[in-house]
Amino acid sequence: MSIKTQVVVSGGFDDITSRDLRLLEEASKLGELTVLLWPDSVLQQFAGKPPKFPLAERAYFLNAVRYVNKVVAGADAVDINALPNHLKMDVWADAATATHSARDQFARENRIARRIFTAAELAGFPEPPPMPSAPGRKKIIATGCYDWFHSGHVRFTEELNALGDAYVIVGHDANIRLLKGEGHPLLSQEERRYVVGSIKFVKQALISSGSGWLDADPEIRRLKPDAYAVNEDGDKGGKREYCQEIGIEYVVLRRTPAPGLPKRSSTDLRGF
Repeated sequence: MSIKTQVVVSGGFDDITSRDLRLLEEASKLGELTVLLWPDSVLQQFAGKPPKFPLAERAYFLNAVRYVNKVVAGADAVDINALPNHLKMDVWADAATATHSARDQFARENRIARRIFTAAELAGFPEPPPMPSAPGRKKIIATGCYDWFHSGHVRFTEELNALGDAYVIVGHDANIRLLKGEGHPLLSQEERRYVVGSIKFVKQALISSGSGWLDADPEIRRLKPDAYAVNEDGDKGGKREYCQEIGIEYVVLRRTPAPGLPKRSSTDLRGF
């Protein structure tokens, strides 16, 4: 059996964006990916204030990313330009956002290869392919905007995955503006699909092609799911009646954060 190349990406990952996910995706193509996650104290040292999201929440999100094999939370005294002795890595990957001379030196001294991804290499939002699944699983549909993706969304997809294969359909840009008004969405439909599709609990992420609260109707009729799942905030717009009409189960999930994590809202994070 061949031994896989061990790859590490280190960072704070305080507010995970599509660019972070693109780095993790490209790094994962080099081998088995470990994320060395900086603790709250390190982020506070650099920013002069506590991180927006605590260590446990950041770790929860990263553990749900399909490109990540393992998350290691660094000790309080972590050196951002070095790796702990217990992490035996072959490659240390980074984005080309700043000079990394200290990291480069550490890598040379410890015979670790360096891979710096340029902005061009991390550009774009490739459509994540469907995740594998066991035969006989139910098909579960969920819809939404997913504009500021956070741990609450991750938890929702985790609950969907417990019900069956989760197909998440993000609203297309014009329809989000129609439903929520100008200023929405913050991110393009391709970027939102990419972020949602990067979560391992999601079988496949798609973009809606209809309009109104039932903008995913064309995709639902094509996929023929067993159930349509929403959270409490999404229990509106005639979805319940729609499911009765087409003969599929309608599931309403409570907005319950993962154990030990705070409740999150995209509206609160956006500020509008």
